[in-house]
Amino acid sequence: MATEQIAIISDVHGNLTALEAVLADIAARGIERIVNLGDDAGKGPRGSAVVDRLAAVCEADVRGNWDDFLPQTADDGAPEMVWWRDELRPAQRERIAAKPLCHDLLLSGRRIRLFHASATSVHVRVHVDHTREEFDGMFAATELTGPGPEPVMVGYGDVHAAYQRTRRGRTLFNTGSVGNPLDEPTPAYAILEGDPDADGPAPFGLQHVRVPYDVDAELAVARDVGMPQYDAWERELRTGVYRQLAL
Repeated sequence: MATEQIAIISDVHGNLTALEAVLADIAARGIERIVNLGDDAGKGPRGSAVVDRLAAVCEADVRGNWDDFLPQTADDGAPEMVWWRDELRPAQRERIAAKPLCHDLLLSGRRIRLFHASATSVHVRVHVDHTREEFDGMFAATELTGPGPEPVMVGYGDVHAAYQRTRRGRTLFNTGSVGNPLDEPTPAYAILEGDPDADGPAPFGLQHVRVPYDVDAELAVARDVGMPQYDAWERELRTGVYRQLAL
């Protein structure tokens, strides 16, 4: 039996310093397979560099809500949205907008489904404190997921908070955010470990990893390039508290 590890990352949001720290940790563990769950650009200063880096290292890369709406920003849209859109090359905008919505894996006999936000839409959010109905809906076959056997595990991003819940044999987990964590101000990613060739049940693992990085260096880049919404970005990176919530 040969086990394999797969790193699941999400929500880099243009934070290249955090991404490089996470990729270095992944490499140090000998992990060669990486799946990204979207929201590569926007909010942070280096979406273009992040999109290129992820294209080079990820075996699968699904679409997030920012990947979906940022390329569609109109010229007369909000100034910050136009700035983040124009920081991407036209070909990059096309690439992220065309990413698939879902990616399925089979590991240690477990069917695992990965998407950005929910089985309903990249724009429908399921928070950590979800309802029983929301939990069940994450495992449903929908237009977004396509038909097929129901997964026993679902992983997603979007809410920038790492967690896992198991209920009646099904596990739901969130990767947390690499570039904009909003549970604590430390980048997070998930590791799946199991046997990709197993015909039936085999040893399996899921863990979350936190990777510190040089936040001051990333904020310096944002200032140097004149990124809009800097104050809100700095607050989120330093505190892990969403900009619309009281400290």
